[in-house]
Amino acid sequence: MSELHRYIGFSIPATFALLVLWTIYTLIRNRPPHDWFWSLLGLLQVIIAIQVVVGAVLFVVGLRPPPQDLRWLHYFYGGLFPAFVLIVAHRVAQRERFAEIPWVVFGFASFINFGLTSRALMTGLGVGV
Repeated sequence: MSELHRYIGFSIPATFALLVLWTIYTLIRNRPPHDWFWSLLGLLQVIIAIQVVVGAVLFVVGLRPPPQDLRWLHYFYGGLFPAFVLIVAHRVAQRERFAEIPWVVFGFASFINFGLTSRALMTGLGVGV
């Protein structure tokens, strides 16, 4: 199961990067994104939830990321912080100010989550800690 967690772990930051680029593209075109943008965002949120569950199972089984002293960063960067950013993005996107451009909010949230989940991947692999 740790291989599944690893592969999903690589796909999450890549998908957030894709959403950031898609947001930039839509801003340049000055048009709203295709419906696939929202489908991809929704799918990514489900994948993050699955990743957190898989990570919790790995934690309970005893498979934890190295090194011991910075292990807690992996859990915060990979699950808690990205979920918090997405919850805030949902709240902000509902405001009247962003009624016409909610994808910009999620593009910015994707940018932040790209950094967070990339860091989670690095700490999980023991790289750059």
